[in-house]
Amino acid sequence: MSTIFGIPPQALFGQLLLGLINGSFYAMLSLGLAVIFGLLNVINFAHGALYMLGAFVAWLLLTQLGLGYWWALALSPLIVGAFGVVLEKLFLSRLYKLDHLYGLLLTFGLALIVEGAFRHFYGVSGQPYPIPRELTGGQNLGFMFLPNYRGWVVVASLVVCLGTWFAIERTRLGAYLRAATENPVLVQAFGINVPVMITLTYGFGVALAGLAGVLAAPIYQVSPLMGSNLIIVVFAVVVIGGMGSILGAVLTGYSLGLLEGLTKVFYPEASNIVVFVIMAVVLMIKPAGLFGRER
Repeated sequence: MSTIFGIPPQALFGQLLLGLINGSFYAMLSLGLAVIFGLLNVINFAHGALYMLGAFVAWLLLTQLGLGYWWALALSPLIVGAFGVVLEKLFLSRLYKLDHLYGLLLTFGLALIVEGAFRHFYGVSGQPYPIPRELTGGQNLGFMFLPNYRGWVVVASLVVCLGTWFAIERTRLGAYLRAATENPVLVQAFGINVPVMITLTYGFGVALAGLAGVLAAPIYQVSPLMGSNLIIVVFAVVVIGGMGSILGAVLTGYSLGLLEGLTKVFYPEASNIVVFVIMAVVLMIKPAGLFGRER
């Protein structure tokens, strides 16, 4: 059997697929963080807990109401987004004129509360969530076997990420959102309700985390710890791409996922730290991140 750099093709492409799957979740979560920071200037440390909440909402819809995966895919982001709107109105709206540190500390506390509540009721053991019948099985590509559900996750993530980037960077609504971060008084003079727009923007950002949680539920077990295990890496992705950069979040998320997969093939011991090593190097060369702007 032929090898690539001494590695069997199945092993190499299998790890690249796993890296691409991880990169899909890195991209979606860092995209939500970038939207919230770029448009609201809030460092949302609760993002991992809201990702976990999306997965749990899908699991609860299945076990309590009998609603399957496709219903969960539609309803869970809406429920998580509505929860985010409540958080923004009750807590975050009071902090916009204060230093970023206050928002970070508040959202960190909210994350601990949400995670602690689910740990109390469901423990730390994971709950299985079945793959939808339509996406079971896989495709034999010759050089590797591609499970249908994992292929679906990659495609869905790309569509969501590119659609969000287009909406923010290429539409009138996106222009209003970007202008509101620079001069909210001027935007309000055009008849735009800026506080409502900010609230909905936060709701949309956390809805992305909820959507990522639903997509992740059949791959990873639904657990209260699933968000805290991922959020530190996602923050590193956002820092590397540039805080607030939509395009930077997406490109960096996928790239680092693939790089992490390659590292697991050639140097497994470094796979858990490679993202943070890259972050340190990037910050030394370009403190604002690869796609970020100095503020």
